[in-house]
Amino acid sequence: MNIGTLVTRHARYRPDHLAFVFEDARLTYLDFNATVNRLCHAILGAGLEKGDKFATLLPNGLELMALYWAAAKTGTVIVPLSTLLQDAGLRNLLRDSDSVLVFATAAYAEILDRIRGDLEQIPGDRYVLVGPDDGGPAGYRSLDSFLAGASADEPPEAGLGDDDVFNIMYTSGTTGEPKGIVHTHYVRLNYCTIFASSFRMSPESVVLHSGSIVFNGAMIDLMPWMFLGCSYVLHASFDPPAVIEAIERERVTHIVLVPAQIIALLNCPAFAPEKLSSLEMILSVGAPLHLEYKQRLNEVLPHCFYELYGLTEGFATVLDCKDALRKEGSVGVPPPFYELKIVAGDGGECETGEAGEIWGRSPVMMPGYYKRPDLTAETIVGGWLRTGDVGYVDEEGYLYLVDRLKDMLVSGGINVFPRDIEEVIVQHPAVAEAAVFGVPDETWGEVPVAAVIAMAGADLDLAELIEWTNARVGAKYQRLADAVLLEAFPRNIAGKTLKHELRASYLERGK
Repeated sequence: MNIGTLVTRHARYRPDHLAFVFEDARLTYLDFNATVNRLCHAILGAGLEKGDKFATLLPNGLELMALYWAAAKTGTVIVPLSTLLQDAGLRNLLRDSDSVLVFATAAYAEILDRIRGDLEQIPGDRYVLVGPDDGGPAGYRSLDSFLAGASADEPPEAGLGDDDVFNIMYTSGTTGEPKGIVHTHYVRLNYCTIFASSFRMSPESVVLHSGSIVFNGAMIDLMPWMFLGCSYVLHASFDPPAVIEAIERERVTHIVLVPAQIIALLNCPAFAPEKLSSLEMILSVGAPLHLEYKQRLNEVLPHCFYELYGLTEGFATVLDCKDALRKEGSVGVPPPFYELKIVAGDGGECETGEAGEIWGRSPVMMPGYYKRPDLTAETIVGGWLRTGDVGYVDEEGYLYLVDRLKDMLVSGGINVFPRDIEEVIVQHPAVAEAAVFGVPDETWGEVPVAAVIAMAGADLDLAELIEWTNARVGAKYQRLADAVLLEAFPRNIAGKTLKHELRASYLERGK
């Protein structure tokens, strides 16, 4: 299987259908395919062959999207990197991935200058800067010069099969060292088909994506888009009023958002359900959406809320829109061909309703972490992916998340899951978001502390919030020891809240 054939297919059979929209650019499939083909010929002309890796340090845009599909057609391997990386992190990932070509914006030239001497595997003429062609810094090629003379015809057949690698996705790095997750053409093919089916997408669907497309969560709608040949609207970044306006103007049917973006949309002054009437799907991904916001969303925009729980390593469950009210606390069930089990500490399988570690297997499971068989063996055990998350299933097999094992704190010898406390805090009328973490305590070992963001214009009294929360939590060991008010949470490029940074900042503040 070669997912790159999808672009060629749509250019042939529905050439005039709107394929891709970004800012003022509106490309048909014929146009988009020609853009991809020029990149294919330029990449091959630079000396890359099937299996060679190239890295991107690019924001959302036509160039990054076209590079995904150029990799697919040529059999080269794309390594999309976060634009939040600094010197050391960038150097480590470029070396670890064995990248031999880099596409970056001019803003990255200064950082690249400082580390190029440590990247001997990348020839000097393989640093390409994407952006206005104003000559750029010395020692870099502009994208225009890189593409000069490149044909828009189809590139040579790459001879790809199911097991050929399409991309290496580095983990968001919320804890520990980032790891390179390998996805093959077969894995991405199953993203295409299974998620298109799960979200009731069709060739007439219109997808809007406003989050970063270097985040693997973007593949959840990006792959079905190309599989079906529908239309994809990409924003440079998430801006609530712009998203609302685009949904109404483009008659968007499907959108993928992280919880923080859903909260921002619901609280945006421009929000009005009638402006979003074209939506058939709002998919929440990346982190649990607290029940308070699920209920609000299902009330104002009924019959379009989906939730996906998943790992880049290759497992997911989907809460269908038809179950959004009936199973509102759940994250759904495994899609077809996926399997799920809940494993106890002794390795046995848990009973219905009993919490344990979530294990799964699926057709989208990674073959492994790049060059890390040791970590792969720890994560994939007997063909099952260990998620590191705690959950349980009900009598109908629906999955309910408890929390991340690594976020759990132990207070007085009792396991305390922050998410249970967060679900209470966000019900406070002055709270927009909450993140709970554990801090050391001489008596109890650890105690919970909450970081909160207030609703716009709200006067939030932290002492009152602590008292209010502690009167409502389910157990004494869930009572807050302290709370801090922040204007924003630290987040990674995927939109996930970085609790380890919140904890470190809190402890530093207390010194």
